[in-house]
Amino acid sequence: MTEPQTPEPSAISRISDIYHTSMPRSILTVFALLLALAALPIPLNAQTFPISSEADQQSDESNIREGLGAGSTPETEIEPTAGFEPTRVIDEASRKRTQNAQKRQSPLDRASADIRKSEPSEFELYVSRMIGRPLQRFGSDLVLPEGRDFERAADATIPPDYRINVGDTISISLTGSTEGSVERTVDHNGRIFLSSVGEITLAGVRQGDLKTVLVNAIGTQYRNFRVGVRITKLRGVRVFVTGYALNPGAFSVNSLTTAFNAILQAGGPAAGGSWRSAKLVRGGVEIADIDLYDILINGNRAKDATLENEDVIVIPPAAPQIAVSGSVRREAIFELRGSETIEDALRYAGGKDELAETGRVLIYSTDMAGPAGPREISAKEFAGTLVRAGDVIQVLAEGNLVRPTDRQSVLVRVEGEVVNPGNYYVPPNTPLEDIIQLAGGFTQRAFVYGAGLSRQTIAVQQKNSFKEAIDLFEIALASTPLQSDSLVDQRRSEVQLRAAEATLMKLREAKPDGRLVLETKPDSQTLPRGITLENGDRLVIPPRPTSIGVYGAVYRPASFQSDETNPRRIRDYVELAGGTLEAANRGDIFVVRANGSVLTRSQGAFNAKAIPGDVVFVPIRTKTSDIFAKITQISSILFQVGLAAATVLAAGK
Repeated sequence: MTEPQTPEPSAISRISDIYHTSMPRSILTVFALLLALAALPIPLNAQTFPISSEADQQSDESNIREGLGAGSTPETEIEPTAGFEPTRVIDEASRKRTQNAQKRQSPLDRASADIRKSEPSEFELYVSRMIGRPLQRFGSDLVLPEGRDFERAADATIPPDYRINVGDTISISLTGSTEGSVERTVDHNGRIFLSSVGEITLAGVRQGDLKTVLVNAIGTQYRNFRVGVRITKLRGVRVFVTGYALNPGAFSVNSLTTAFNAILQAGGPAAGGSWRSAKLVRGGVEIADIDLYDILINGNRAKDATLENEDVIVIPPAAPQIAVSGSVRREAIFELRGSETIEDALRYAGGKDELAETGRVLIYSTDMAGPAGPREISAKEFAGTLVRAGDVIQVLAEGNLVRPTDRQSVLVRVEGEVVNPGNYYVPPNTPLEDIIQLAGGFTQRAFVYGAGLSRQTIAVQQKNSFKEAIDLFEIALASTPLQSDSLVDQRRSEVQLRAAEATLMKLREAKPDGRLVLETKPDSQTLPRGITLENGDRLVIPPRPTSIGVYGAVYRPASFQSDETNPRRIRDYVELAGGTLEAANRGDIFVVRANGSVLTRSQGAFNAKAIPGDVVFVPIRTKTSDIFAKITQISSILFQVGLAAATVLAAGK
């Protein structure tokens, strides 16, 4: 009796047994295992070949057999084919890149992750140094962002004029007397195969005519059916971008990709490459010379041909370059192509902007034989003046020049207690008293002494001065020593320092109001004469206030009603607030007047007569060596800046 034969173990099983039984688990053992596995024959995955196999035909029978066989009626119902809309597809090239993400087919192949940025050329560095800021070549910003894919998207629209090519995959669905769907790939002979119909030649057929061709072919065997067709996958093509490209090499793209797309995918021209010329070579013959400026500036893609397999795009060296800076729509370095003028250069830059001088430009030349310094070219010479390599054209700004005050018409805003508040546009040199007349004069409740005139130029000056004061305070704060003989004192100093830093943050948030303090008397009925208005001035006339405010180190900070028939002194109002606290610094009491001026204790503030709208502030007493002394002093500044502006509003409430 023959003994049953034991199946021979597979090579992988044998290696596994050896590994688990006799060989030590060392690095050499693992390496030997990997070598053995690599030597094993690897079964190929099933492929979809262009020519339909017997399995394809059986699939057709299962999908379409029911209607494509017998029982068809003799009449054909064909859906109209005119006006086909473009179809959407899944990009075959994108699918292949995903499948082969870790597999490089050639050292020349380039992927999106390999794209590097262009380094500035010597001329770019020269121009950047000259104008004081970086200036790039025109078009380079299209390719600077990393990870940008310039191919047609994976879900791309196929235009009706697209010609079917070998490798394209087409989905066909039938309804009516026969139903089913199949998917076929155009083989190397340009055909697909359908059971019961046979081979259909599709290579070269327009996408817009594809449905008609299939209807006619299927109609030779069947009647009363409807055909739905779409291209589901496009073949991938391999193209080469060479010459002075930033990332020269071979690229796998889909069959809808144009030369411009491939150039951008290669990173565009390098620093020494041309944006004015890209030569498309097919089969050794140059079929197009593409000026990329024509696409970028004019949107003309007439020469931007769709690529075919093994096409070569050659980027030649850059032509002479110039720079355009200043008041133009787009500052950049531009490449010349032939004899071009200043007018052409300005057109590349989008023309002058709204602030530009219209009558001239300046040209800085690198020509050592020419005159030193810039040359002035008038507008009438733009069309006839050729630009040369290395020229830098500067367009000066005129619209943002600050005109002399006596030549400026001004817009002034008048608010508050006037007959006709509003915005007034007045001629240059209009005095302050004239604007009051235009506004109809003051009302009966107007408090002229508290008039607030805010001016933009003063606000800028105050802002700069206030910033300098804060910076000095920050320096003083940083230089304050924290060392102390006792741990308690050291901790106390640290707490004070944190408090000072918090005060500093508050100070940085303060905004000066730009108020101009007017020299008026408390009983004035007119504003000072001879003050010339500036553009953007804002004049606020408050109502007559009826209160005096007392704040700071007093027992009851509050606003108290003023009695003009029996005026009191500042000290009386401090007593009405309960008097000063024990920690109060009576020597530094100050009063902010309604007109914005400040009256200090050394000027007799404590014994001065109170005026309606006054705000009295009593600071806290600190030791000279205490860091809180600095905080108190700077807080007083903040109080004056912020409170003086609010006095007019608060006093009238």
